[in-house]
Amino acid sequence: MKKLVAFFALFALIATLVAACGGSTPSTSSNGSAGSGNTVHLSDATFAQTSITIKKGESVNLVNDVSAVHIIQNGAWDSSGSPKSAKEAGAPDVQAVQVQGGGSQTVGPFTSAGTFHLYCTVHPGMNLTVTVQ
Repeated sequence: MKKLVAFFALFALIATLVAACGGSTPSTSSNGSAGSGNTVHLSDATFAQTSITIKKGESVNLVNDVSAVHIIQNGAWDSSGSPKSAKEAGAPDVQAVQVQGGGSQTVGPFTSAGTFHLYCTVHPGMNLTVTVQ
């Protein structure tokens, strides 16, 4: 009987630890901010939102919700379907930043006001516009 009680006590302790360490996903507001950061989710071949507005000095957290790898850099896919790398004054230098499946990467900080562009080199048409105020 003592072994059974000890087993249930150990099980309850482990269950409590797992629940406490499991964490939760922060809620995202309409401008993409989550907690102290700004989050943009990545799906199979698109950004979940195509634009985000942040404040000067902030960064963007890219969260990959799928198993596909995304490689992010400065620039955009143009209307003809060709990738166009671009160095934009005031934008952080983003060159071949890999966001592994289920992982995340932070881009920034964006230290100048303006409109900046990021794209996934792997997925045609996958563009993100970052507006910094």
